[in-house]
Amino acid sequence: MPVIEVTSLHKRYGDLTAVDDVSFTVSAGEIFGVLGPNGAGKTTTVECVAGLRVPDGGGVSVLGLDPRRDATRLRQQVGVQLQESQLPDRLRVAEALELYASFYRDPADPARLIDELGLGDKRKTPYKKLSGGQKQRLSIALALVGNPKIAILDELTTGLDPQARRETWGLIERVRDTGVTIVLVTHFMEEAERLCDRVAVIDRGRVVALDSPAGLVSRVVPEQRVRFRPSAPLADDLLTGLPEVSGVTRTGGNMLVTGTGELLHAVTSVLARHQIIAADLRLEQSTLDDAFVELTGHRPTD
Repeated sequence: MPVIEVTSLHKRYGDLTAVDDVSFTVSAGEIFGVLGPNGAGKTTTVECVAGLRVPDGGGVSVLGLDPRRDATRLRQQVGVQLQESQLPDRLRVAEALELYASFYRDPADPARLIDELGLGDKRKTPYKKLSGGQKQRLSIALALVGNPKIAILDELTTGLDPQARRETWGLIERVRDTGVTIVLVTHFMEEAERLCDRVAVIDRGRVVALDSPAGLVSRVVPEQRVRFRPSAPLADDLLTGLPEVSGVTRTGGNMLVTGTGELLHAVTSVLARHQIIAADLRLEQSTLDDAFVELTGHRPTD
């Protein structure tokens, strides 16, 4: 059974339709991505799921509960890290965890969470003096201190440097390994490809596609590219005659072969039969970013 069911969700702000007939389900134990550019309706959608906003239409069920009718019970089982959150500058890390733990009937051990999230040497550090990555770790800890079955993490790595972002990704994977279902809101394609089991691509308030990252790429942009520099003359028709090949382009001494399926194997087999070495061989596959452009007509940062 899905732990989250969203059916024909609608939300308006005056004349602006922020969420327009959004539907999806989330299974227990998965990392489910809500993917799209800023302003697409991602945050409004998950705030309706978490019971922080009241939808204008449609239905939401979380762990069999209605986020509006069963708000008190649901808050004990769902942890939320919002896109924009601040703590008092002087509040120390350990104090923040202990305060949040007091809100729950069966909280996690704050001291254990601090250690598990790599904040052991920051227990007495005021919030103001934490780095961006440390603040994000603390946000995750606060979302998990209630021992939730579901954690909603909204734009978790925005503003982090590449190293801190990758460390946060590893942390999210470890949280999922403990059995927590994660809803991850992001506009970073690389993040969704790395972490998510499935993604709902949202653009202008609507779900335009729902699949695994690999499934979206293969379904929308199946083409691959093989680049190399042959060690000896190679006739184009040796490659264009292959069923996997859709085109061959030459630039100086380099060749670009486009196609689908087992393209790399097909090309290298021809080269081997003719005893030609492929120097600087590279396989370039389409990415989730490419698929997003095909689905929406623009890049996720637009």
